[in-house]
Amino acid sequence: MERLQQYLTKIKNLLELTFFRVLLFVFLGIVMFIAMFSNVKPEKMDLRLFSVAEQTIRSPITIEDKVFTERKKKEAADQVQDVYVVKKEIAQNRVDLITSIFDSATEVNDEIKDDLEEKQKAAEKIDSSENEPISLSEPTPAEKLAKMKEKLTEDVTKEISDGSLLALLQASRSELTIAKDVTVTAINNVMSRRIPADEVENAKKRLEEELRFTSLNSSLKSAAVELGRYAVYQNEFYDPNATEELRQQAVESVEPVKILQGQIIVEEQQLITRDIYRQLELIGMLDSNNSVQPFVGLGLITFIILAALYYYFHELKLQSDLKQSYLLLFSLIFTLSILIMKGISFFPDFKYSEVSYIFPAAMGPILIRNLIDEKMAVLFTIIMAICGSIIFNEGVTGAFHVSSGIYIICSGMAGIIFLTKQKNRSRILQAGLFVAIVNVIVIFSLIFLRNGQYDGLEYGFYLIIGALSGFLSAVLALGLLPFFEAGFGILSTIRLIELTSPNHPLLRKILTEAPGTYHHSVMVANLSESACEAIGANGLLARVGCYYHDIGKTKRPQFFIENQMNIENPHDRLPPQTSKNIIIAHATDGAEMLRKHKMPKEIVDIAEQHHGTTLLKFFYHKASQNGLEVREEDYRYPGPKAQTKEAAIIGIADSVEAAVRSMSHPTSEQIEGLVRNIIADRLQDGQLNECDLTLKELEIVANSFCETLNGIFHSRIEYPEMTKQKVKQA
Repeated sequence: MERLQQYLTKIKNLLELTFFRVLLFVFLGIVMFIAMFSNVKPEKMDLRLFSVAEQTIRSPITIEDKVFTERKKKEAADQVQDVYVVKKEIAQNRVDLITSIFDSATEVNDEIKDDLEEKQKAAEKIDSSENEPISLSEPTPAEKLAKMKEKLTEDVTKEISDGSLLALLQASRSELTIAKDVTVTAINNVMSRRIPADEVENAKKRLEEELRFTSLNSSLKSAAVELGRYAVYQNEFYDPNATEELRQQAVESVEPVKILQGQIIVEEQQLITRDIYRQLELIGMLDSNNSVQPFVGLGLITFIILAALYYYFHELKLQSDLKQSYLLLFSLIFTLSILIMKGISFFPDFKYSEVSYIFPAAMGPILIRNLIDEKMAVLFTIIMAICGSIIFNEGVTGAFHVSSGIYIICSGMAGIIFLTKQKNRSRILQAGLFVAIVNVIVIFSLIFLRNGQYDGLEYGFYLIIGALSGFLSAVLALGLLPFFEAGFGILSTIRLIELTSPNHPLLRKILTEAPGTYHHSVMVANLSESACEAIGANGLLARVGCYYHDIGKTKRPQFFIENQMNIENPHDRLPPQTSKNIIIAHATDGAEMLRKHKMPKEIVDIAEQHHGTTLLKFFYHKASQNGLEVREEDYRYPGPKAQTKEAAIIGIADSVEAAVRSMSHPTSEQIEGLVRNIIADRLQDGQLNECDLTLKELEIVANSFCETLNGIFHSRIEYPEMTKQKVKQA
């Protein structure tokens, strides 16, 4: 073990250099990459067009099939029918045209009538003057027809027969009015419907049927039918813009065709057609030998994890030696967990594929929680979940097995949460039981979420491996914890709690041989623990250090005032030099005794440093009063001065407790004045120069001491019997 500690010390010294620190992270990256390499490597398959698939192939990714998407878009566009619109203005235009033809016939007849009347008046005047009769005659039908054609367009005169026009000219005004109304009504009725190009003739026949039963004479009816047929016209036309817009909407409404992750591309013994072959090529199953993307992705994930770790350790506000110890410890636990994880992934296939559930996921978090802290344990759990979801991806589509990642996170966090408050070794076994329960609950929740069908044997299997994982986590953590503690010299919380046991040989020695010193140590522990916790220092370390800081007094307990119960003070008969040597020796003697019992270095340092290089004022002044030539350096403790906050606070608390105990009925003001005087004296004497206590923290420490001491030395009611006893004693 000592040789192992030497090796680890050498490695920690190397890690002080940035080059070796980076080299360690590169090593961790290589371990991660190699462990996950085979899990992201694309599977090699001999797939040829029109061959028969030897196994069922599922898509490892989700990707859009653009060829099928374009096919669906084309099908959607082809299914859109041409858009035809009805132009209502055509019906009105044709009605207006037919109306103008009828009106033209009426105008021609009115003009002829007016012309005849003018000629009649002119003839009457001539007859009265010349006494000769003048003959008047109407225009011939041909002349009437010529006049009417002058009022119509060339297109109308070509399409409408002369007979129909003559029939209009020969009809009376009332007949024309009726014929016009009937014809216009029929045209409106027919053209109010859609009339595509191939339905024009049918529309004209419908108009004939509507006009056939009118009360018009035969010639006028025939003229009305001809005019109506001429008026009926196509009113439904193809709209290219509207058609294109609908086709575009249909194309845009088509959802992209995607090959989903886990989707079956080809089943076993199925022929690989061109479409299947194209899909296999699309998902990268045909060029797996040349694909580097999975390895690039794995490299990026590894880099991100290592960068996060490097930043976390770089920002840790710890002493350099302790930081390197934590880094090396984290790396060892991390590498061990990865190797266990990879080893489990090589297990022969179970009937049930979730072999990841047997992995002791809480082992690493429990170790790091006890050896380092909670934050680092949580970070470790997250990294393990990421790695586990890749390493245990066998049998699932895609690169990540999400269920394994969730399981590892829940299992690891259960171990961390359970150990948040109480931190003794027996608690680890209880944590293993708690983790086992959480494992089983998580496993069953994942099973039920899949909504699969499982039999009783399968449920029993999952129950056993979940409980086994929790049990293995606790057993491995308990087995590895002493090796890490001894190898790294780490004073874990569990180790500290064990050192507080009254059954410890050194504590029993103090209690039996120097009970006054034991009581003094407990009082100093109460003061120091509360003060350390108030400024964020390690209160538990301070308490344990106080229990052992005066262990050196057990060599000569009667020479220390707290143990001089009903005995004469031996220093009264000794010269100051001898008394000084006895008193000073308790610090060095205590450190030697602690080293002999292989106590943690932090406890030894507290015993050695709690007096620093302070002056033994009583014996120094006693020697000076005796007329001896003395040097102040000879009456100072050898040191060293306090190097940590805990050692400095214990040294102050040691002096404060002894001083307050010597006072009779101290008041709050007296206690506060005494505490601040002792702290000021330590500052002026330079005893706090080598630790990182700030003035602000010293103020908090002073307030904490006063609060604790006021609770101990509070004023009490004097009962009559107590008063009588005091009078008798006086």
